[in-house]
Amino acid sequence: MIQEERMTRHLMDIIQIDSPSRKEKDVALKLEEEMKDLGAHCFYDNAGDKVGGNIGNLIVKLPGTKKDIPPFFLCSHMDTVSPGEGIKPSVEDGVMRSDGTTILGSDDKSGVSIIVEVLRTLKENNTPHPDIEVAFTICEEIGLLGAKFLDPSSFKSPYGIVLDSSTPERLVLRCPCSDIMDVKIHGVEAHSGLCPENGISALEILSDAISKMKLGRIDHETTANIGKVKGGSAINIVPGLVEVKAEARSHDEGKLDAQTQHMRDCFLEAAKSRELLLDGERLGARAEIEIERVYPVMNVSPQATVTKLVLEASSNLDHDIQLHTSGGGCDANFINEKGIECVNLGTGMYELHTVNEYLLLDEFRRSAEIVLETIKLHSEKN
Repeated sequence: MIQEERMTRHLMDIIQIDSPSRKEKDVALKLEEEMKDLGAHCFYDNAGDKVGGNIGNLIVKLPGTKKDIPPFFLCSHMDTVSPGEGIKPSVEDGVMRSDGTTILGSDDKSGVSIIVEVLRTLKENNTPHPDIEVAFTICEEIGLLGAKFLDPSSFKSPYGIVLDSSTPERLVLRCPCSDIMDVKIHGVEAHSGLCPENGISALEILSDAISKMKLGRIDHETTANIGKVKGGSAINIVPGLVEVKAEARSHDEGKLDAQTQHMRDCFLEAAKSRELLLDGERLGARAEIEIERVYPVMNVSPQATVTKLVLEASSNLDHDIQLHTSGGGCDANFINEKGIECVNLGTGMYELHTVNEYLLLDEFRRSAEIVLETIKLHSEKN
């Protein structure tokens, strides 16, 4: 019953509406109009005000034909990464791509179009279904901010599906929690040719810290990375300031706490070890460190109701699907924390965040079919 051609046209239409993070208003207004045409109640929350955006999360409530069962929740985000303005999508041999100068934007507008198509299919076929609750979120690409500020009191669904992963052959149950670190290492500037002994190199301190730091794959659940380094004022000046951005992730909160503390200690100890006596004054280095827990861990049980429903739906459709652990976060991290148990289903999108991004239309359709069948099973079993 899923109309792949209609769903594909819808995706190509919304892909051509620019919606970088904090600027999702135009695509949100189009979706609002489409949802109202289906008889849904729509409103925006205040997440946009909290993140400095031009609109909030679009909340959609589609009334069901079965009022005696719990609602079902769906979610996809509306924002895209750069370069994502002026996208020109095309389809050839069952694959959608951009013209190669921008991303495609299937992340995550493919999920958005799947939700729209599933709701249209339910309505036009008079399929018995519960109330459907939808969150089209903002600012996912810059820290899951729309989901972070989503008000759980707006929803009554016990569980649902987030559509924001690659292949529908995988159902993501686990995503890590993440910390980011903003570090400023302060040394002492001096002329590197005339009096280098009068300086303390912030860059050398950073090198010392990194040399003692566990980075990369820490264990099967934990990773860490130094991502950005900026500093120095001239090639003939001992660098007095280096700014560093780093991150750590883990599927275990205790392991993440330990890794972040380890990295913090390496920065502090390396700075503490450097000092000099200049004109009778003792000068030392220091490290300023700010740490933020960006998003919480996601860990949905293989025995959870929603997991079982998606697996049964896939089996009914003769679609292969495997349970999966991801190394990245998604809106479902926050939504699970807020009390709506959500799994993350792929939509057929690949090479994300690059100009080589593409969408397999066969998998795109398959994902929509799984969502539709899952909602039907939810209706039948309640």
